[in-house]
Amino acid sequence: MALNEYGQIMRIGLRHARDAFRDSATIDTQWQALNYHARPGYDDALAEYDAFMEALMLAGADVHLLPYGDGLSIDSIYVRDASIPSPGGVIACNMGKPARSAEPTVNGTGYGDQGLAVAGSIGGDGRIEGGDFIWLDDTTCAVAHGYRTNAEGIRQLRALLGENVHVEVCPLPHYKGPDDVFHLMSIVSPLDRDLALIYSPLMPVPFRNWLMDRGLSFVEVPDEEFESMGCNVLATAPRRCVMVEGNPETRRRLEKAGCDVVTYKGTEISRKGEGGPTCLTRPLEREG
Repeated sequence: MALNEYGQIMRIGLRHARDAFRDSATIDTQWQALNYHARPGYDDALAEYDAFMEALMLAGADVHLLPYGDGLSIDSIYVRDASIPSPGGVIACNMGKPARSAEPTVNGTGYGDQGLAVAGSIGGDGRIEGGDFIWLDDTTCAVAHGYRTNAEGIRQLRALLGENVHVEVCPLPHYKGPDDVFHLMSIVSPLDRDLALIYSPLMPVPFRNWLMDRGLSFVEVPDEEFESMGCNVLATAPRRCVMVEGNPETRRRLEKAGCDVVTYKGTEISRKGEGGPTCLTRPLEREG
């Protein structure tokens, strides 16, 4: 198994909108408390998710569709946050958003039932969410220290990954505060071994310089497309990526850098809950 964020996806975890949103009544009771911008429409969300899966082009990949489980909310559609792949198997996170606390156990059980090894979990006072974590290569990763991921979570993560993995810590800015959905992958999306999409105005200078020292060049997201999730782009293979409709300048810049871009309509499953294609997916195995 190769650990990176850009190789062709060979194994992936997903939770379909039908298993996360459940029904219209569930959406009615949860969307405001979970800070969605607007109420997702159930039928439209199902159609959007089917189209999203087609956009991922996962023919030949091992797709793990996670079922509904007790305690899950509609946020469970954003499967990346609950787990992290590691050399020893899947690491169950410990969510910084209390309403999502059931997801790591439910998802971990789902992966275990489908034959994936579980390497361990973050517990106690430790907090970490998968959107705050990026593999650069098999021995190098980056993790954010922000409102969703704390120092104790990072300490436990280091112990689970082992001494052969370098963990680069990226302190996140306050931005909109603890109630906002803001992760490391809100400001950086790897596209290839030597290329990443970034939003520089919110990126700490030492971390940006660290990426450049590793030989990465950047595609910059324009200011006017950051709020519309222009930086939330999923590489499904080197320089082949999926993004939410409505970010034409970012798409133009990606294509100029040699990327093949596919878009999907994410009104219900992405924009209203602020979860783009990286959030909707948990790649578990990629080509090196």
